[in-house]
Amino acid sequence: MRILTRYVLAELIKVFLIALTGLTMIFIVVIVIREASQQNLPLAEVLRLIPYALPESLRMTVPVTLLLACTSVYARMSGANEVVAAKALGISPMVLLWPAFGLALFLSLVTVWLNDLAVSWGRDGMQRVVVEAVDDIIYSMLRTQRRYSSSFFAINVKRVDGRRLIMPTISWQGRGNDPGVTIRAEEAVLQMDKAEGVLKIFLRNGSVDMAGKVGGEFSGIEEREIPITDASRASSSGPRSPSCTPLRQIAAEVVKQRATIQRCEQEMAAQAAYQMLCGDFDRLTSAEWEGRRGVCDNERTTLYRLLTEPHRRWSAGFSCLCFAWIGAPMAVWLRNRDFLTSFFLCFLPILVVYYPLLMYGIDGAKSGTLPPYSVWGCNALLLVAGAWLLKRVVRY
Repeated sequence: MRILTRYVLAELIKVFLIALTGLTMIFIVVIVIREASQQNLPLAEVLRLIPYALPESLRMTVPVTLLLACTSVYARMSGANEVVAAKALGISPMVLLWPAFGLALFLSLVTVWLNDLAVSWGRDGMQRVVVEAVDDIIYSMLRTQRRYSSSFFAINVKRVDGRRLIMPTISWQGRGNDPGVTIRAEEAVLQMDKAEGVLKIFLRNGSVDMAGKVGGEFSGIEEREIPITDASRASSSGPRSPSCTPLRQIAAEVVKQRATIQRCEQEMAAQAAYQMLCGDFDRLTSAEWEGRRGVCDNERTTLYRLLTEPHRRWSAGFSCLCFAWIGAPMAVWLRNRDFLTSFFLCFLPILVVYYPLLMYGIDGAKSGTLPPYSVWGCNALLLVAGAWLLKRVVRY
């Protein structure tokens, strides 16, 4: 029995690793090229993206390659009548199937970890690479398009001569009480200071316009600084998104979010009571209250998303077990040596039913219309279908 189990497990691992290597390399190339083309990254920075893109690629490829390995190995064994021979010797098909289920359980736990690693460390790392290369990105775009802009910062130039920007127009958006600023100069040079986290701009001979109200000219060299997070398109000024929060921090974030919602509701209740006490009933139906309700609704949506994230990542990770649970018995049941036929007959229902149901559960849970555990519905469906197939394989 142990020899048979080791044989099946070795075949599964061999096919799985070969398929995983090829498919993961394709996904990494797609992710890196997409990010590089969007951000105009130089080659050196593109290579730095690869380690951070690896978890993102693996979390998508591991379940599919495990399904491919199961259908490949068991389709060959069933088509060659190895399963029939085992039954003739009094060996249950479960002896052949347990290695796939054990491997799938292990890979499910690994995939849960990869899901958490990809959305936290991986995405943060890719964003950090883009932010740290902001000066090279700006120069690259100015050479080709003569303009560059982010959420708070924009540059237009007549041309670029090496590192010199000829006839640049540089604009900053206003924030709070700080007015917007537009500077025109004869030339400028950009210099990144990673230690201080700023992009330094050295301008020569130009004029300054502050929101059209205050103007002035300068001669010689004028230095300006802007945070690299403002200069980069990859920056995010808001708090960390729930979808990018590590699992270990979600529980604490849920507690904070509940406190925020409670404080918001208490403030609304106190304000409503005060206005009713003063007889100011018209303000209770004003646009001011619509805005306050909108703020509270946004906070509740963030809470729903935080509550959904652990279920989403665990259910996505355990898709490995669900895919193997249905793929291995189906390949045995079909008795077709062409593993591609077995794979597509198994993967097509997953593609048509599993993923749309997963998206429906995630969207409903994030909006609060469905409970967070509803994202497990697609996994439960595969488990039921796999149990039916397994019963037929073991019986016949």
